[in-house]
Amino acid sequence: VQLQASGGGLVQPGGSLSLSCAASGISFNTYTMGWYRQAPGKQRELVATINFLFSTNYTDSVKGRFTISRDNGKKTVSLQMNSLKPEDTAVYYCKATPVLGGRYYWGQGTQVTVSS
Repeated sequence: VQLQASGGGLVQPGGSLSLSCAASGISFNTYTMGWYRQAPGKQRELVATINFLFSTNYTDSVKGRFTISRDNGKKTVSLQMNSLKPEDTAVYYCKATPVLGGRYYWGQGTQVTVSS
C-alpha cells in the first residue's frame, strides 16, 4: 500500500495551493480518504474527509476555503486550498480508512508554508 502526497510548497497569505494524494495497493472506492495536518509542536488534526459516497466533512477553520475531492478512477484525493493563512502552515498528510473497519494507512506528508 502506498499513499503518495504532492503539491506542497511556500505561498503568501491569501494564496492558493492544491494537494494531491495518489493511492495504490488498496480498493480505493471502499476507503474514506482524508487530509490531516500537523503544525510544529501541535497534535495532528483532521482537515477534511470524503467518503465513498462523496460526502465531505471539514474542520471549522477551513470551511469555505478548502475543498476536498476524489477521483475513484485515478485513485486520487485532492485538497484545493484557497485564501491560505499563516496558521494553515503544517505538514499535510493523506489518510485512507476502510469503510468496513480495519487497518488504515498514512501518506508521507507534504509541507505547506504560508508566509510573506
